[in-house]
Amino acid sequence: MTDRQLELVVRGGTVVTAEGRQRADVGILDGRVAQIGERLPTAAREVDAAGRFVLPGGVDPHVHLNVESLDPNEPDWVDDYTSGSEAALAGGVTSLGNMAYVLPWETLAARVRAESVLVAQQAIADIFLHTVILTPSAELAAEVRPAVAAGQSSMKFFMCLPSFEAFAPQFSRIMKAAGDAGGITLIHCEDLPTIECCTAMLSERSQLGMAHFAESRPVASELVAIERAIAMCRATGAPTYIVHLSSARALAACAAARAEGLPLFVETRPLYLHLTDERYSGADGPLYVAQPPLRAAGDREALWRGLADGTIDTLGSDHAPWTRALKLDPKLDVAHPRPGVAELDTMLPMFFTEGVLGGRISLERFVALTATNAARLFGLYPRKGTIAVGSDADLTIWETNERRTIRDADMFSRAGHSVYAGHELRAWPRTTIRRGSVVFDSGKIVARAGSGEVIPRGASQRLAAI
Repeated sequence: MTDRQLELVVRGGTVVTAEGRQRADVGILDGRVAQIGERLPTAAREVDAAGRFVLPGGVDPHVHLNVESLDPNEPDWVDDYTSGSEAALAGGVTSLGNMAYVLPWETLAARVRAESVLVAQQAIADIFLHTVILTPSAELAAEVRPAVAAGQSSMKFFMCLPSFEAFAPQFSRIMKAAGDAGGITLIHCEDLPTIECCTAMLSERSQLGMAHFAESRPVASELVAIERAIAMCRATGAPTYIVHLSSARALAACAAARAEGLPLFVETRPLYLHLTDERYSGADGPLYVAQPPLRAAGDREALWRGLADGTIDTLGSDHAPWTRALKLDPKLDVAHPRPGVAELDTMLPMFFTEGVLGGRISLERFVALTATNAARLFGLYPRKGTIAVGSDADLTIWETNERRTIRDADMFSRAGHSVYAGHELRAWPRTTIRRGSVVFDSGKIVARAGSGEVIPRGASQRLAAI
């Protein structure tokens, strides 16, 4: 309690956390939640939330913003920290976990400093960074412990890159170093030899068109890599986070490993919940290209069950935006795809509509999957991921009394289009508050670029059983 006047009160909504819900006002002071209760005193500014749900701002653990292509012949993804923040805030997300690619001549600390400069200039949402290690070394392994101590507690690597096969023992050493220091390792699980074999067979049959994209990266390629990641987790004891899991068989393998008590955590992405692989057969098939690919209807249903029963821990957008023209470039084929989809504007509204209002998950589970669990895993909790006295005042007020259709023209992402255009929403953010400031309201961004911050983090926390 404080004697100072509250700066902002969110009045009369139903406040929802992963633990439950209550009808209450939320009082905000100095960017933090100061009071939660009924009939709080008046504030300098008030926001009416009567008849609406008040949820923690989303924590999206997986985005690609401001990334320069590693291939000089390829264009860059089209969102920077500003446009990515705008899309996120419009979609109810206040904290973004961005992939920070460590270039061969850089240290971990140098990449974090470079990203932090861009965040200070561009971001509106708050940012936490995953340092992506492309070529491991003994020097990088030695940097991990001080990086975690300085608040940089997550690393990532890709099994589908040639560097993984070449440096697998070194990746394991970095993974163990991160775990020993209290950090967590993210792994993109697709097996490169399997992909290369399947792509070569498609080439022999002159089937490199995007209609065959799912065949080039089959479930087997994901499963082989998942089993290898599980083995690495078992050998090192390091907390391990599987990004964008796409298939029923991969999920079953993860569930079995978790039953052993391994510190293994699973993310899926929206694309696999709403669409299936027949999309590749259409003229606009390249719009849906992602890695791993879209899967079958049975995989989609298994993922929904996993979200409900706790087998899956988080929903991450893997926001990797391209314009429609870049995605439909006729020069692209199965061997040379342009993977990635813009998801930040639509991830939470689609998930609320199809998941909560569709009767698949509870609203409390929605909060766990989209905010609390990621905050715990990536060392942000309880500053982020919940609504509690002392937490950052990151709040989203949800409109569920009207219907709306997704339109390309309404996108804040510079991709300028959505793979869900035409879908009807029954829930969307009306107002988004980041650290006590209203940053999105009634369809408009009302905050300045550069007001976002890089969030230092503590150790990764285990998740409570569902």
